[in-house]
Amino acid sequence: MADPAEDNEDEAFGITDRLVAEVLAAVEAEDAAALSDLLEPLHPADIAHLLEQIDARDRRRFLLVQSGPLDGDILSELDENIREEIIAQLNPTELADAVRDLESDDVVDLVEYLGDQQQEAVLEALDAGDRVVVEQALSYPEESAGRHMQSELVRAPEHWTVGDAIDFLRSDVVLPDQFYHIILVDPRLKATGYVTLGRILSHPRAMPLRDLVEDTFRTFHVTQDVEEVAQAINHYHMITAPVVDDDDRIVGVITIDDAMAFLEEEAEEDILRLAGVGEGSLSDRVIDTTRQRFPWLAVNLVTAIFASMVISLFEDTIAGLVALAVLMPIVASMGGNAGTQSLTVAVRAIATRDLTGANVWRVIRREVLVGLINGLAFAVVMGVIGIIWFGSPMLGAVIAAAMVINLVVAGLAGTVVPVLLERLGIDPALASGAFVTTVTDVVGFFAFLGLAAVWLL
Repeated sequence: MADPAEDNEDEAFGITDRLVAEVLAAVEAEDAAALSDLLEPLHPADIAHLLEQIDARDRRRFLLVQSGPLDGDILSELDENIREEIIAQLNPTELADAVRDLESDDVVDLVEYLGDQQQEAVLEALDAGDRVVVEQALSYPEESAGRHMQSELVRAPEHWTVGDAIDFLRSDVVLPDQFYHIILVDPRLKATGYVTLGRILSHPRAMPLRDLVEDTFRTFHVTQDVEEVAQAINHYHMITAPVVDDDDRIVGVITIDDAMAFLEEEAEEDILRLAGVGEGSLSDRVIDTTRQRFPWLAVNLVTAIFASMVISLFEDTIAGLVALAVLMPIVASMGGNAGTQSLTVAVRAIATRDLTGANVWRVIRREVLVGLINGLAFAVVMGVIGIIWFGSPMLGAVIAAAMVINLVVAGLAGTVVPVLLERLGIDPALASGAFVTTVTDVVGFFAFLGLAAVWLL
């Protein structure tokens, strides 16, 4: 019998290695009852995580063995690539059954990339009102608030009291599965404020709702970038972000859980792009992963060739002093690492709207000064190493000076490059790395070999 403590160490979001093995054994034995017993206590997010851990062959067999249709909540929790793989294996009826009870934003998220036949099957399975809502959401731009909002919300006339609201909530009206605010509207359905459920429950029935509105209330247009809405939710500590149309009428909300999930997704995307690996996942096929990475490796090859051309300008200098060839990688590597540090900070600050026109020069100056101080510190270290290792004070002085120059330029390039790309409408996370690497390599080699040619030969 396995040690419980050891089993817990392998746990990931409620999924243990033992559970995965038991699920695969049930799938192998085509034992639907055993599989159902294993999955019954699990949260949909845990089942989704389990499906992400097994390979494509086992996922296909899992779908064949499991009893009943796949729950729509599981589909909504899946990684996008695996979700598309599983949806492709469901017939339109099974897919329609899976998404029938989902909230509107989850339905939109599932159907927006489906083929025409599957999309129509899902839409036909929805109630007439829900279908109109989903089709309306699909008409908005892909990264807009209107595309990602949920239409399920609770509205109340602005003249209501706490008692009116409580009586309404206790009536047979259909309410969202989860909601945090009652949104107040005027006779033209324009949002005028919102009240938390906690404040409603903690005040007397006669209290007017308009006296309990939150000071964080603000609305967002359906075409506004959903990333901006998510950042506003995070910045203002909001729980609900009301979304309005051109006439300022409330049409939906974006809730804090969806906003945080979107910000996390954007952060992961930036990290992957900075590394030049695209938006892939561990479940991608070898050929797909290769296609994602190849273009950026090709770009790096071009930059490396460019840096090598700079080196070729100093062939005679290197031939005259072989020690230069030994020390060149140190200068380039230190510059590249320093540039990556500044670049990472700048790209994240741009993504979170912390780096703006008001503070950009202060940030650039800070990064340059950081590069200067670090350059001076490591210049001393490398100067001493150059003297001890090769017995040449001038060689130590050359690498020390080159180190200072390259780290200063690295700090400058790591900040300026992403800012310029962002101003040009290019994603800085996607393209900055190649430019910064090129700058630090070229400047590092040119400074080091150029100074050596002047001072040593």
